[in-house]
Amino acid sequence: MNWMRSLLLALALLLAAPVAALSPNEILDDPVLEQRARDISAGLRCLVCQNQSIDDSDADLARDLRVIVRERLVAGDTDEQVRQYLVDRYGEYVLLNPRLGGHTLLLWVAAPALLAAGLGGLWVMSRRRSSTDGGGLSPQEQAALDDLMAEPGDEGRS
Repeated sequence: MNWMRSLLLALALLLAAPVAALSPNEILDDPVLEQRARDISAGLRCLVCQNQSIDDSDADLARDLRVIVRERLVAGDTDEQVRQYLVDRYGEYVLLNPRLGGHTLLLWVAAPALLAAGLGGLWVMSRRRSSTDGGGLSPQEQAALDDLMAEPGDEGRS
């Protein structure tokens, strides 16, 4: 009975294995066009899954976008024309890597600027710490500290 459960579990796991998002009827006959379509699809965001390329997504919209990419390539569009067509239709969010422009400048500059500011802050803190640690106590400060640390009744023993 246990072997039957194990066999059923193994069969269920095999059937639940992930399938490739690209269906065979989407693949173009021309291998050069198909490779171009795959290269373009790898850089386009699935608008349903949001953090997957349309090449990796099983969503219906991703399938529709893959078909549009292939149709545009067969029609003779360049790779950039296909991308621009999809950006015009769905917005720049469809691109996995945003373009460098005035409206995305903050995205591209913020991380390096914050890193530089953090490193600069650490450098300033280390410089301040090293300048205050090197002096030690003056003889007058040491005498005052000794007076404070002395136990009551020890004043006459020095």
